[in-house]
Amino acid sequence: MNTVQIHKHKVDSILRRHPWVFSGAIITETEDLTDGEVVTVADHKGRFLARGHYQHATIAVRILSFEDRPLDEDFFIERIGNAVELRKKLNLLTKTNTICRLIHGEGDSLPGLVVDFYNGVAVVQCHSIGMYTSIASIAEGLKKAFGKELKAIYSKSSDTLPQRADVKDEYIFGTCETPHIALEHGVKLNIDWVTGQKTGFFIDQRENRFLLGKYAQGKKVLNTFCYSGGFSLLAIKNGATLVHSLDSSKKAIQLTEENVALNKFEDKHGSIVADAMDYMKDLPEDYDIIVLDPPAFAKHREKRHKAIQGYKRLNAHAIRQIKPGGLIFTFSCSQVVDKYLFTNTVIASAIEAGRNVRIIEQLHQPADHPINAFHPEGEYLKGLVIQVD
Repeated sequence: MNTVQIHKHKVDSILRRHPWVFSGAIITETEDLTDGEVVTVADHKGRFLARGHYQHATIAVRILSFEDRPLDEDFFIERIGNAVELRKKLNLLTKTNTICRLIHGEGDSLPGLVVDFYNGVAVVQCHSIGMYTSIASIAEGLKKAFGKELKAIYSKSSDTLPQRADVKDEYIFGTCETPHIALEHGVKLNIDWVTGQKTGFFIDQRENRFLLGKYAQGKKVLNTFCYSGGFSLLAIKNGATLVHSLDSSKKAIQLTEENVALNKFEDKHGSIVADAMDYMKDLPEDYDIIVLDPPAFAKHREKRHKAIQGYKRLNAHAIRQIKPGGLIFTFSCSQVVDKYLFTNTVIASAIEAGRNVRIIEQLHQPADHPINAFHPEGEYLKGLVIQVD
């Protein structure tokens, strides 16, 4: 096993158990190291600090263990079992909720790994070469944790590891036809991990969709950036009189309409294919609730200012347009925009729109997307429910 040594002024973050080692902190030669290999991380005197996966990238080592132990199949069985047990203890998988994130990277001390669960099927997405080369051990960990409850495991990492031509999207255990029906708060959803975005669905908004249902009874709702219509379905299920789902993608609208039909909600639903930013400038109808759940406007720090301007424009349009007393569910999943900056941006939007706004709820990612206390960067989803006078 190769060892990478850390500059003496760069060890503090590792001692504080931060799971990333940046390439600039390494003082030893790394040219001969192979992407994905397990390395020992040591201080400048050679003393053990941690163990993890190496990759020729800005994040050079993703730390899996701060203990001197092998990262073998037993390690993955133990770590995955711990993550699954947490979800079970929190009662996140029930008869009416068969969708859950099982592994959330750094939040479950498995940086570089995401595993989502859809009614018996685990979809594995690797964000590091090391995790991809450990896929057999990951599969064993999932099988041990679920036993007969697990119908199939699908590996989907070609989008997250585009630099590797050998990465294939395929079943590594069992098979399952798609779309596959799973439940979120009693609502039926068609999940297609083969052709859908990410692992097939955006699980991180589960509890925020449930909250929308709490406020939706008797209301008229506009759900922008709807993708497959999760917010729309929970609103209709809980008594919304009419819900319009908007997305610029015809495929997304088709997915939404299929889910609406699956739940027999057609009489209370309408679809709009349009650019949300343009459409929000002058809404043709009055809405009681507007949902703003755009994709990440910035994935890198240098794009942050542009992202803030985008959030400001979008929220200002909604604040101007919503009927008096209405609610806006507004979100950002841009990791480089923290919750304080996002809140201040929404406040700036209200000032620009010239309307009085109250913050009713402060929203975030759910319990199956835990944040490692030593890795604050893991807090990426933030949101507000605001009431506009």
